[in-house]
Parts: sequence; C-alpha cells; structure tokens
Amino acid sequence: MSEFPLAPKSLMFAPMEGITDEHYRNVVMKLYPEWDSYTCDFLRVPNPSPYPKKHLIKHIGQSIYENQKLMAKSIYQILTSPHAYTEKTVSDLSELGIKFLDLNLGCPSKTVCRHEGGSFLLSELDKLKGIIKIIRKHFPDTFTCKIRVGYRDDSLFLDILKLLEDEGVDAITIHARTRDELYKGVAKWDYVKTAVEHTTVPIIGNGDIWTPEDIDKYFEYTGCHSIMLARSALKTPWLARLYKNKEVETTELRIKEIKKYFEHFYSETEKQDFPEASRIKRIKSLCRYLFDDIEEGAALRKKILLAKSFEEQISALENY
Repeated sequence: MSEFPLAPKSLMFAPMEGITDEHYRNVVMKLYPEWDSYTCDFLRVPNPSPYPKKHLIKHIGQSIYENQKLMAKSIYQILTSPHAYTEKTVSDLSELGIKFLDLNLGCPSKTVCRHEGGSFLLSELDKLKGIIKIIRKHFPDTFTCKIRVGYRDDSLFLDILKLLEDEGVDAITIHARTRDELYKGVAKWDYVKTAVEHTTVPIIGNGDIWTPEDIDKYFEYTGCHSIMLARSALKTPWLARLYKNKEVETTELRIKEIKKYFEHFYSETEKQDFPEASRIKRIKSLCRYLFDDIEEGAALRKKILLAKSFEEQISALENY
C-alpha cells in the first residue's frame, strides 16, 4: 500500500465513459481547478494483445500527460477481466510515470459484465482477488477501486470491502447501488457509512450528491474521507468552487457559467479538427443536466439542442 495522496474532504471529478476524454478534462481542469482530482474515462484492458505505450498515453491525453501540473491531479482508470493483459498494462502505466490508478468495478454494462469485467467481478470474488493481486504487485503507487455495493444484491458487500483492504488497495470509492439497480432510485448513503465503520482504508462516497449542502450532509453523515461526483459534476462543473468558496448560486451565475463553459469547450474542440456540426453536437451532449434547476430550463435546453450553429446556442443563453 502507498499513502493516499488526497487530503480529507477532497472533491473528485468522476470518470464518465464517452464524456471525460482529454478535451473535456482540459476544459474542466482549466476552468474549475478547485476539483482535487480528475479521472479519465476507463481504458478497457485488451484480450488479444496488449496496447502499445503510445495508446496508453493517448487515452489519458497527450496534452495532459505532458503537463506536470495537470498530471498531478489526474487519475487513470482501467477496466479489466480475468483473461486480459492486466499485468502488462499496469506495468507499462507504471513505467510511463502514472502515479494514481483506479480499477472500475462498477460498470453495469451488459457487454462488460458478459466479458467478466466491471461490476460482474463483485459476484466472483476469487476472480476479483486474482486481478487485485496482479495490479497490486505490478503497480507500486496509489491504487484504488471504484465499486458498487454488489452485483445482484448486497450480500457480499462486507466481503468485498475486506478483500480489497486485505489485498492492499489504497482507497475504495463506493457508488451506493447494486449493479442491477443501475441508476434507479436514490443511492443509499448508509452503505458508505457502514464501509467507514468496517475498514481502515479511506472510503470515497459517490451517488446522488447534487449541491454544496448535500456535500456537507454527506461528509457529516457517512464520515467518508472524500466524495466523487459524476452526474452532479456534469450538472454543475463549478460545484467544487461553490462548495469551497461558499458561493451561493443564482440563475444569473449559472447562465454566466454555462456560457463560459460552452465557449471554452467549443474552443477546445477546434483542436480535434472536427467539422462544425460535430463541434456543435458535442456542446449539445453537455446539456442533459445543466438546465434542470432554471425556470423554463427545459425550453432553454430545447433551443440549445435545436440550434444549427454555435452562435445560435450562445444567443439563446444571452437572451434568456
């Protein structure tokens, strides 16, 4: 085990497949440096043959990899299975200087689970143990796992925690739902509280924490070390700043932040050499939660989604 590098009450920007790529993280890291860490979307460790090192760098992002300041706050997440090239991949990541590695044990995808990855491993503890042993042996720096409370149910929850702690995991992030619950209902904070009471490693809470007030309540109720935010981070990418600076959000502030967010993201996507239509589509992909708490937010979101140009999108915000 290594010493967990994040201070208590850290706020961590969660990995999200198809969202937290290099370009997205570049925008959020520069606009909202109040987050204590940023995790890339998972790298699926391959079966047929290992990836070359240049592919491993490309996944976290060449521009981020070459920036020491950004790398210091970056977490590299992988998703693997019993027959994948786990040893080679984590050894290469270590040789490349990656200092913080996270294993995805929460992905509920049917395809992932069918190939014995993600949350499936929470139902097969012998297979899980084998993978954890390989990673711990070949990755000497910070190694964490992001889990759900179980696969079909929570009957193995405490066993999973004990296995991860016994095998030297440095911290455990808990999305307080089972795999079968997907994202239904409300994540149950009691699981995180139980984990804190039954382990000695830092526990990171995750799931249905939307506001600065929620963050305070969550820390107080669960006693967890840190919090990782996903959907709430997409809804309010500046949430860490609101919390740490004790800012009060208003509609005016939210519209101003959304405009700045869009402008920086649009500028960043220019580096991808995408056609204009693709750049506008990427902006639209950010809109799922952004307008939820704004009066007539659904109508504003619709204008953004129907816009044919970036200028139209910005005009909709300016005329709100």
